[in-house]
Amino acid sequence: MVNYLYSFVVSVVATERMSAQLLNRAVKVTAFCYAKRMSPTLSLFRLFRISRPRFWLYEVGTYAVGIAAALAHASAAPSLVTLLLLAIFFVYFLFPANLFIYGVNDIYDYETDRLNPKKVAYETLVMPEEQSSIMFIILLVNLPFVVAATVLALAGLTSWGATAAFIVFLFCAWQYSATPIRAKARPIFDSLFSAGHYVATGVFAYLLAGGVELSWLLVGAGLAWAVAMHAYSAVPDIAADTESGIATIATKLGRDGTIILCLGLYLSAGILATTYLGFVALLLSLVYVVLMLLSLKARTNEALFTWYAKFPYINAAAGMIIFFAAALSIR
Repeated sequence: MVNYLYSFVVSVVATERMSAQLLNRAVKVTAFCYAKRMSPTLSLFRLFRISRPRFWLYEVGTYAVGIAAALAHASAAPSLVTLLLLAIFFVYFLFPANLFIYGVNDIYDYETDRLNPKKVAYETLVMPEEQSSIMFIILLVNLPFVVAATVLALAGLTSWGATAAFIVFLFCAWQYSATPIRAKARPIFDSLFSAGHYVATGVFAYLLAGGVELSWLLVGAGLAWAVAMHAYSAVPDIAADTESGIATIATKLGRDGTIILCLGLYLSAGILATTYLGFVALLLSLVYVVLMLLSLKARTNEALFTWYAKFPYINAAAGMIIFFAAALSIR
């Protein structure tokens, strides 16, 4: 296991340096091409903020868990080529993928976001004059990975299942916010599409790392956890979404109904995952159950938001625990 991690970290560091250089060049090229149309505030730091760094662990954490699950049941050590591919896509799911997810979201959500104090103060608001430039950069930094996923399958370096999972990730992340589906404005579909891109990321990582037999119980647990994560995140937006006429799972079920649903989903995820993680899965599900109960007890939006602000950190800690639980079982 130590050798796997050492080789993987070396590959990630080298890949991340190359990606940072390429991204800087991409931003410079884009700035040149859009000099007359680009907002002066659109910089690498601005793109960094749009990608929601505090949420990076959601996507890349799922990716890491998929890798650990595959290696835990691998009959042989991964090749250097596989480690390099895992490192390249690890970097992808850190920044480019999150810029894709949240950049598209912010472009299509402007009319709602400008009415939402959480978006203006706690996150970031993408102005209309920035949108074409941001979309161009999103395409610029994501298309190479789309091409790579296809070429790798054609070359026999990955399975077509991995490529299919990557396409599902792209489709769910794109159509969650964008038209014509715009799943986020369709109750139930909003949570399913949001959960879909997280689960697809984990499946992609599992297959890219050489995994063969998927545990559908774990896939179901991941889906339940991701649906709950999305539904709970939609609760603070109920007022803004209602004012804008946007229907979500939270506006449909109401504040308390959504939180109760999340409580049940977290319990279900813990039970389904016990076949693989044992007591750890139940313990983590109880942490989320407590968070949901505290959220139910909070009778004002301000009090609820106090608990919601802790949500990303709880998710990050849970993801790391799941990763190490899987990694420690690697032969």
